[in-house]
Amino acid sequence: MTHIIIAGSGNAALCAGIAALEKGASVLMLEKADEALAGGNTKYTAGAMRFAYEDGADLIPLLRDPDDPRLPRTDFGSYTADKFGADLLGFNDGRPLSPEQQTLISESYDTLKWLGSHDVKFEPIYARQSFEKDGRHVFWGGLTLAAENEGVGLFDQELAAFTRLGGEIRYETAVTDLIHDEGHVTGVMTDTGDRLMADAVILACGGFEANADLRQQHIGADWDKAKVRGTPHNTGDGLVMAARLGAQEYGFFGGCHATPMDLHMADYGNLDLPPGERKNYRKICYFLGVMLNANGHRFVDEGINFRNYTYAQFGAAIMEQPGHFAWQIFDAKVLDLLYGEYHFHDAHYVEADTLAALIPMLDGVDQAQAAQTLADYNAAVDDAVPFDPTILDGKGTQGLPLAKSNWAQKLDQGPFRAYPVTGGITFTYGGLKVGATGAVLNTEDNAIPGLYACGELVGGVFWGGYPGGSGLTSGAVFGRRAGYGAAARG
Repeated sequence: MTHIIIAGSGNAALCAGIAALEKGASVLMLEKADEALAGGNTKYTAGAMRFAYEDGADLIPLLRDPDDPRLPRTDFGSYTADKFGADLLGFNDGRPLSPEQQTLISESYDTLKWLGSHDVKFEPIYARQSFEKDGRHVFWGGLTLAAENEGVGLFDQELAAFTRLGGEIRYETAVTDLIHDEGHVTGVMTDTGDRLMADAVILACGGFEANADLRQQHIGADWDKAKVRGTPHNTGDGLVMAARLGAQEYGFFGGCHATPMDLHMADYGNLDLPPGERKNYRKICYFLGVMLNANGHRFVDEGINFRNYTYAQFGAAIMEQPGHFAWQIFDAKVLDLLYGEYHFHDAHYVEADTLAALIPMLDGVDQAQAAQTLADYNAAVDDAVPFDPTILDGKGTQGLPLAKSNWAQKLDQGPFRAYPVTGGITFTYGGLKVGATGAVLNTEDNAIPGLYACGELVGGVFWGGYPGGSGLTSGAVFGRRAGYGAAARG
């Protein structure tokens, strides 16, 4: 029997473990965190997974409740492989689709079905990915399904599948080094002093987002100031260990998934809260209002695209602003459209009946310029175009140096609210190069025998940005591949 050790216990690690167990291997999973914080970044997510599908009928086999009475009144549209590819290309800065991106696209739907075969089920994301229009639920942006109970539910369902198949997990056991013999990986060393042997080792222990020094080194000098919105345990251990064996670093090390987060959030999303609540510090409804920096200026086109395609980049845009913060401003017309995270018990905001009264409450902002910016914005809104959040409605501004392209409504109806935000890093894009079986490649493109990687450690999947929901899908796709590859070594 092939014996496999997996470092990490998040979505990618669990998919690798399930796949290896399917093939008859024995699997020991080693998790750096305690049981409460296990799961990497998975528990911090909304559990959404992006995949290619032809029409709504493709989604029914994936659902926990295929008899949901809302389904006959739901328009899921289609999200073809070509559309998925076009969305990824939009962030590639002129690069063609990488082999990793092609794999992500081609294996996305099959991987969701495979998860379903292990009783991991999904539900439509009605609250965040659809709007009601003419009595129907209309989905937008190509992202339709999330695991039941979001990221916590995804972790729980995958862990249940892993343990049902006979997988073993040890908590508070960090892998500190790889044991090797003439270039072949034969086991791991742990921080508990154990020397554990294996036929193959799968690294699924995340990127370097929780390592301030590596963030500064690779992403930028000010990135030590970014909030870490996920696990504190993804500190680049896998990259460092693999590099000692000559692994090839690959992908865009200057890139990361970074979203607007509550300015007053504690690092790691406040570890005093249950994991499922920590994601509520995220603030991604900027497309329904405007964002101002310390100088009182807008600095992004808040409506350039559906927020699925901008939220993971706008955290970085905020980090580039003076003081690394901004304010999101909304009026009463959209307050009922804001996601639940804006009504979270620990959400920070200010409120006033008029814009004139709100502006002095924007701490750290040039008040005179903020007043001018908001007046100019209101004057530039095209009132002739109706507001429709289910489509790129073309309701924009006219004559501004920085347009708002869609969903531009005047800020003219009190009460007005403003939320202070900063950039929160989720995961990093640079990683290792892996082959077709998930094996880690060295600098000469040869497999390092016995070493595999998946999840955030796979480089080449994301470059200048990220269409929402792709990260969990990537973890599952490359996790399954690594699990199958490692099991085949026996």
